[in-house]
Amino acid sequence: MASRRNLKRKSIEDEDLVFPFDELNQDLLERVLSWLPTSTFLRLSSVSKRWKSAANSPVFHHACSEIPSREPWFYMVDSSQSVEFKNQQHFVYDSAEMNWKFLTYPSNFLEENQLNQSNFLPVAASGGLLCFHNGENGEFLICNPVTSSYRKLPLLDYSDTLSAIGMISTQESYKLFLIFGEIPNLSFRIYDSTTDSWKDSAILSKKSPTCPAAQSCSTDDEEEEDDDRMLYFLSKCGNVVGTEIQKNPCKQYSSITTTTKGDGQEILCFLNSSGKVVACNLTEKHFFEYPRLLPLHHEYSIDLVECGGELLAVVLSEFLETASLRIWKFDENEWAWNQVLAMPSAISHEFYSKKVDINCTGSSEHMFVCISNSGSTDDESCRYFLCKLAENEWTELPACSGKFSCAFSFQPRIEASV
Repeated sequence: MASRRNLKRKSIEDEDLVFPFDELNQDLLERVLSWLPTSTFLRLSSVSKRWKSAANSPVFHHACSEIPSREPWFYMVDSSQSVEFKNQQHFVYDSAEMNWKFLTYPSNFLEENQLNQSNFLPVAASGGLLCFHNGENGEFLICNPVTSSYRKLPLLDYSDTLSAIGMISTQESYKLFLIFGEIPNLSFRIYDSTTDSWKDSAILSKKSPTCPAAQSCSTDDEEEEDDDRMLYFLSKCGNVVGTEIQKNPCKQYSSITTTTKGDGQEILCFLNSSGKVVACNLTEKHFFEYPRLLPLHHEYSIDLVECGGELLAVVLSEFLETASLRIWKFDENEWAWNQVLAMPSAISHEFYSKKVDINCTGSSEHMFVCISNSGSTDDESCRYFLCKLAENEWTELPACSGKFSCAFSFQPRIEASV
């Protein structure tokens, strides 16, 4: 009998520990819900009308904006670029729940943006927003992929060659950067969401680095100043290879955009046609080139990522009968690239002689790597790896229904406004 009384007392105590969500006022409830991962909140919002109403509440949006960062989602881009937007497979990889998710855009979103028959492709991402570009008519569309809210930017009429597209966003606004021309004749335009307009075109002048290490390398650079022209050489397999890098269509305009600490200067970096990293200081309106990472005649695949506000170069190359994937960081004091991480050799060796291409994207703590072969679309195989940078921990992700050759990293933020 005593045992039964103890069990009854314990049951009553457990009931007292139940958190009374229904007794919370709406503001406090929304602040609690803001700490949930986005996927969890979207699932639980179907629990009650009260919880679902939080998604459109200004208090909830403000509480979400105070969350410093969220685990990134990686928006996958179909390797078949001829597919119309409505028929593309809109998948994301959720790094918080470590699974694939399918995004469904509402029919009114497709109809209002005339995306049913358009080839809009993602070209940039920042914060919780994605930027889509229609190469046929030059239109740009900013979208929150979680809420499907969108904004079409004012149409920009330009005739120069578009070289790079970058984006920076804050809680209140965002900017879109366009780089035009070929080195040394570069210019840029900026769209500012606060004014909903494009700023006037500005010229970028070439600037020589001032650090002593860079000046000591100036002689070598002068000898190679004409190496941006297209050259051909024989690879180890006897194939004719061109020195001009071949970019995946979805990464044709890819760039890395950062803001320097302290003075807040906006820097955009992109790969030029010969594989050099070009850094454009959009605040001071000048650009310079980093030294080449590998010799001009070396066959390799390269991409740039931004992780934690820093520029990293990812290179997959072959040497001594094996393949290696290494991550490099530039030291401006030494004026040289230094290796900081590498994929385990047991994994990278699998890509030896496979003619694969890498496309990467980064977040504050992760780097997402897509590795696809360069064969025909029917034979194309794609593999995906997620690297935790602090631990240099590499994980191959499970296969996804679809062939995706690249990805864009964004934070799933319900409050992100277009």
